[in-house]
Amino acid sequence: MYMQFTDSEEAFRKEIWDFLKKELPQNWDGLTKEEIASDEGWTFYKEFTHKLAAKGWLQLHWPPEYGGQGASPMKMAIFVEEMTFHQAPIVPEAGWIGPTIILHGSEEQKKKYLPGLASGETDLCIGYTEPDAGSDLFSLRTKADEDGDHYIINGQKIFTSLAHRADYCFLAARTDPNLPKHVGISIFLVDMNIPGIMVRPLIDMGGTRMFNEVFFDNVRVPKNCLLGKKNGGLAIIITELNI
Repeated sequence: MYMQFTDSEEAFRKEIWDFLKKELPQNWDGLTKEEIASDEGWTFYKEFTHKLAAKGWLQLHWPPEYGGQGASPMKMAIFVEEMTFHQAPIVPEAGWIGPTIILHGSEEQKKKYLPGLASGETDLCIGYTEPDAGSDLFSLRTKADEDGDHYIINGQKIFTSLAHRADYCFLAARTDPNLPKHVGISIFLVDMNIPGIMVRPLIDMGGTRMFNEVFFDNVRVPKNCLLGKKNGGLAIIITELNI
C-alpha cells in the first residue's frame, strides 16, 4: 500500500526540521540518557524541553484540555520520526505517565499534575524495581498502610532512573498483603520532597549518576495521592507499560 503525506503534514515535518536545525548544536550526535543525568546534560535537556513545550510539541498527542494538541496518529508519527532521526533529547517518563493519569486519575489529579508535565516543569521517576522485585514486579514489598486520611509508605526501590531530579515518583506499593500478590498493589503519585524519603546514588563505571536507590521511611502521603482505586494497581501498570 502506498501512503502519501498531505501538504499540511509535509509542512509540519519541515517545521520540525527547521526547529531542530536551529535548536540543536552543529555536529549534534545525540545525548544519551546517561549524559542527560549529568548536570550539563540536564541543563541542556531542560532548556530544550521548555522550547518544545513553547511550541506545544512536548505532549503533542494529549487532548488540548490537558496541554496537548490532540494530534492525529500520522502527525504524531511524523514528530516521533523526526525527533528520533535527529536524536533530539527526550526523557519519556512524562509521556508514559501523563496519559495514564488522563485515563485513571481524578479531575483533581489531572489539574494538579498534567499542566506541569505538559510544560516541562514537572519531572517524574518510576518506582517499580526493588532488590527482590525486578522482572517479577508483583513480588514487591514496599507497603502503604492506611492511617486516617493518609497512607504510610515504607520500603525501598532500586535502579530508579533520575530519582534525584524528580519532583514526583509514580510509585507501586502493596496495600493488601492478604490478596494475591498481583492484586494487592496500588499506585501513588508521591511528592519526592516529603519527609522520610532518601535518595542514594548508584554510580556506574563511567562515573555517571543515572540510577538511584530510594528509601521510604514512614512517609505520610494524603489519600488523594492514590491513583485510581486501592488495590487497582495492576490495570494502571498495564496501561503505563503499553503507552
